[in-house]
Amino acid sequence: MLYQMYQMQDDLIAPMRAFARHTRIGGWPIIPIGDDEMSIFDASMEMLSRFRLTHTRPAFGISSAVVGNRTVAVREEVALHLPFGNLLHFAKDVDTPQPKVLVVAPLSGHFATLLRGTVETLLRDHDVYITDWANARDVPLSDGHFGVEDYVTYIIRFLEEMGPASNVLSVCQPCVQVLIAVSVMSQRNHPATPRTMTLMAGPIDTRESPTLVNELAFDQEMDWFEKNLIHTVPWQHKGGGRRVYPGFIQLSAFMAMNYQRHKDQHRKLYKYLMNGETKKAQKIKEFYDEYFAVLDLTAEFYLETVDRVFQRAELAQGEFHYHGELVDPSAIRNTALLTVEGGRDDICALGQTSAAHELCRSLRPHLKRHHLQANVGHYGVFNGKRWEHEIYPVVRNMILAME
Repeated sequence: MLYQMYQMQDDLIAPMRAFARHTRIGGWPIIPIGDDEMSIFDASMEMLSRFRLTHTRPAFGISSAVVGNRTVAVREEVALHLPFGNLLHFAKDVDTPQPKVLVVAPLSGHFATLLRGTVETLLRDHDVYITDWANARDVPLSDGHFGVEDYVTYIIRFLEEMGPASNVLSVCQPCVQVLIAVSVMSQRNHPATPRTMTLMAGPIDTRESPTLVNELAFDQEMDWFEKNLIHTVPWQHKGGGRRVYPGFIQLSAFMAMNYQRHKDQHRKLYKYLMNGETKKAQKIKEFYDEYFAVLDLTAEFYLETVDRVFQRAELAQGEFHYHGELVDPSAIRNTALLTVEGGRDDICALGQTSAAHELCRSLRPHLKRHHLQANVGHYGVFNGKRWEHEIYPVVRNMILAME
């Protein structure tokens, strides 16, 4: 019922947003007013036109990359299409082959474009692929379900498509699934087992330094999550009838964690628009265009993540089974491991990601490395100046050392 109410409200507000947008473009109002009043009116109309969420993936918008001393064109290609996500390739024409890297994006309410900055930096020295997850509300019921183990299967299938000697880099939530996938491939002596595995700010063991996010997962029984957070997609969408954890609920939770900051940012945006400070305004608009693009998760994936990753920490406790097979990270012997944590991360705290080193106990010391970036929060681990200038060189050197 909640999803239907949300859809109804969005449909009702849509004409108002359209009016505000076209009023700006059309040069309203027709009654003569002064420049100051016009600036206030125009800024108000733009703010009103932006009162929305979007449910389609924004464009990556990466058309070129600097490789060596020249700029080369980048083109997006779907290397493999699957119902719940594509393997997207950022193809480049370069003289010397570069190491292949699969970037595994989180499936937590936003699209893979949240890692645009991560991809742009990696493209300098690597042949980059990314998991481009689908919005569950756009996947027909006939395509079946998608749970945590299906996510692992997709990672394995993507690495198979990329071929031997690839590398994998995971950001946040899917660090658990990536470690499971590499463990399973190592147990099976799979030829496409990656050379390196980089786990960045991920909840490998949520029992270490629990954060507010972890505590929220423990505060309620699983029945509460299913009754209060799982809803049915309206039938007007391709995935009509599918049970999902809606992206707009996840966004509300994110907003609540930093409500004052978002409020202040929108005040700044209004001020910049009134004063004609377009560059400053554009920076805020670009951030929120991405932030307000939301993606629904299948009910089974969300509930299994809460249960198996956050509440029971099955992998960390040696109890995770993949299709009935016990997952054993100690089977990893040839895939180099790099873990990265942010010293000010309030979503995935210190120790939760580095816990992977204890699980991968068969790896020789020279194949394991941990990097603590003391001065960044969660998003700073994979985006921004610290990522680009201090964290990325560590990632690049690990991959280069295994070439």
